[in-house]
Amino acid sequence: MRNVYPTHQTLSLTQARRIIDAALAHATAQEMNPITVTVMDISGHPLSCDRADGCATLRMPVAHGKARAALGYGVSSGTIGQRNESRPAFLSTVAAASGGEFIPVAGGVLILDSQERVIGAVGVSGDSSENDEKAAIAGIEAAHLSVGLAPKD
Repeated sequence: MRNVYPTHQTLSLTQARRIIDAALAHATAQEMNPITVTVMDISGHPLSCDRADGCATLRMPVAHGKARAALGYGVSSGTIGQRNESRPAFLSTVAAASGGEFIPVAGGVLILDSQERVIGAVGVSGDSSENDEKAAIAGIEAAHLSVGLAPKD
């Protein structure tokens, strides 16, 4: 039978679990607050999600929204927020249009394959946005994938 799926690299469940495990380990090593980590494929479907013991209940939808924001705009969720600081009405409109699945603060990071094509995103929530992003990056790098924060100018 012919393979009808994309011929470029896709994100596997094994890679997603490796990202999550490494992000959680990073948070523990850095003595961060308990975090939740979501990994999504290129279509925005969650591949895997996990949370540290003691993580607050709303961290899962926030992590999800950070990853969806990165996928939806093709840059990290923190970059979206920075670029649109003077446009709160725009950010609110996009959040409403996405059904709340758009959170434009740091912690949502694109996952790139070896040819720098987007294959998914990681969303992390639980500590400061800056630390959430660092945990996401640590997870991606531990899976031997590339980090996509913003397009090269």
